Amino acid sequence: MTGNQIQGLIGMLATLGILLLLVLPSAIGAVRERRIDRQLRKAQEGRAEKEAQKSSSRSTVPSTATWYADGRRSKKFVSS
Repeated sequence: MTGNQIQGLIGMLATLGILLLLVLPSAIGAVRERRIDRQLRKAQEGRAEKEAQKSSSRSTVPSTATWYADGRRSKKFVSS
């Protein structure tokens, strides 16, 4: 190898090293975001499954507003 070839090789390796330093943080960030997305999706699926189980076991007692409305509907007005 001649001196010019060695200089070219060193220049090419330096360029690739700088490129790697510039791309590496972005690649690490993308991998981290995908991991977080997977965790969020798993947590959301677990929550949806838990809510589905809750809704089937929920009692069907009417609310206070329903009792109040039923009571008012059943009263008859008496004119004197």
